[in-house]
Amino acid sequence: MKDRVAIAGAASTGFQARNTDRSQASYVAQACKAVLDQCGLTPRDIDGLCGSLPTAPAVQSMLGIPELTWFANPVIPFGNHVAAAASAVYSGLCDVVLAYHGAYRMAWNTGSALKDPFRRGVTFGGGGVVPPESVAGSAGYTAWASRYIYEFNVPRESLGHVAINSRTNAMANPGAAMRDPLVMEDYLSARMIRSPLCLYDMDVAVDGADAFIITTAERAAGLRLPPVLINAVVLGMTGKNEEDQTPGLRQHGQHVTVEALKAKSDFWIDDIDVLLAYDGFSVITLNWLENVGFCGPGEAGSFIADNWVANEDGTGRIMIKGRVPVNTHGGSLSEGGTQGTGHLREAVHQLQGLAAGRQIEGAERALVTVGGFFFNAEGMTLRRGRPR
Repeated sequence: MKDRVAIAGAASTGFQARNTDRSQASYVAQACKAVLDQCGLTPRDIDGLCGSLPTAPAVQSMLGIPELTWFANPVIPFGNHVAAAASAVYSGLCDVVLAYHGAYRMAWNTGSALKDPFRRGVTFGGGGVVPPESVAGSAGYTAWASRYIYEFNVPRESLGHVAINSRTNAMANPGAAMRDPLVMEDYLSARMIRSPLCLYDMDVAVDGADAFIITTAERAAGLRLPPVLINAVVLGMTGKNEEDQTPGLRQHGQHVTVEALKAKSDFWIDDIDVLLAYDGFSVITLNWLENVGFCGPGEAGSFIADNWVANEDGTGRIMIKGRVPVNTHGGSLSEGGTQGTGHLREAVHQLQGLAAGRQIEGAERALVTVGGFFFNAEGMTLRRGRPR
């Protein structure tokens, strides 16, 4: 189905790093309405729904979609949703999918939500908040960040550059939750959450939503915006993908994803114009840079330093070979923890020429890598299509 399915539009509510007085459903409704308007569609044009929360039946009712021939509610991150929706469109199960995700501050990702009776009813995996002594969930990245620093003798400044890059880029994104300048001194003096990861190494819990229209390339070409063709999409897991069972830094889900994505795609890192590399934790981004082939294991920090554009105020950003920026929207660390939708939306907007003050001139191809090491490593190659 290479280049036969396209993303016709992407819309966002913007994100806020506080417990707002709105429901998750209200943000999803806002984003869905925005992407329908953007593409010139109505709820009657939708026959497929794919999202996380709220569930598809609730969203169908909320938006007034008369009939569906396909729907799904895959687990996050959002590469799962893209793979499912693209497959449904290509197979003929439906023609136009409205895909959505509501990022919402809940008890599993922020302490203030745990204190909020409205929010603490939604628990992590149905089993409550993961306890500090467990290596499951987010705590697993603390353990593996420690291993990464030890095994490759990497300074914390390498992690800091990932956070500073995201924040510098977020300053040009009006929808980002965190837009104040961040410099290395701020990073190194920040509150430690779980050593070696500090406040700026972990994604920001936010309220907000993203929505997308996924349809055939032919249908997308006739809509209002240039289609973004899905060249390839891959989900990757190893045989032992639990946080405490992963064999090592040289064998986890990213390696499976990269090997398959390279084999399926028509282009790779030498041909891309923008890289959207997941930064739910800063160490994940270092691993993506290494595993997609920009540098060897443990060398991402040095690679970033060699491709760093510093500003006089201490901020700065990654520009690979002086040309390819990384996480131009601010990533999970500064735009907000959207579980991959922010990375995908930014890729779509860059390829459609809609990225406003951060637009990459003539952007034609994007590599999007979402998720981390374990059960959620995913990748997509996208390219700009031509309107009819």
